[in-house]
Amino acid sequence: MARRVFAPLPRTAARALAMAALAAGPWGTATAEFRATADAAAVLYDAPSAKAKPLFVLGRDTPLEVIVPLEGWVKVRDAAGTIGWIDRKALTERRSVVVRVAVADVLASPDPAAAVVFRAEQRVLLELAEPAATAATTATPGWVKVKHRDGQSGFVRIAQVFGL
Repeated sequence: MARRVFAPLPRTAARALAMAALAAGPWGTATAEFRATADAAAVLYDAPSAKAKPLFVLGRDTPLEVIVPLEGWVKVRDAAGTIGWIDRKALTERRSVVVRVAVADVLASPDPAAAVVFRAEQRVLLELAEPAATAATTATPGWVKVKHRDGQSGFVRIAQVFGL
């Protein structure tokens, strides 16, 4: 059996690869893509088939990170880190976020000293009240404007929610 010998990359190439890996983040892409469930009951499967084992039933507007689309199916990750497959038709372009901390303060403005409009507990779904494709494209860096289903709106720290 022959031994493989790998020559080291030139310093500039190694540096470029390291910078690309850092920019890609923990999931391998520079920016994550998110979708929400469109149906009141969307099934998450362990494989890309309706005949596969169902893992969970997700409610409407549940945010999911898109890992990879595959012929009518999408491999996704939920806020808890569960990975599964969902029928592409069960997803919508509509965006929502879910609170990932015990309690998130939703403030009147994107300022830590602003008045608290309301508090949202862990796993509460909030609608995006401003267009934002990614956490880096929000109108106010570090914050996103959200709306509760009963009409209250305000700003929450991006680090406190999943779905952006």
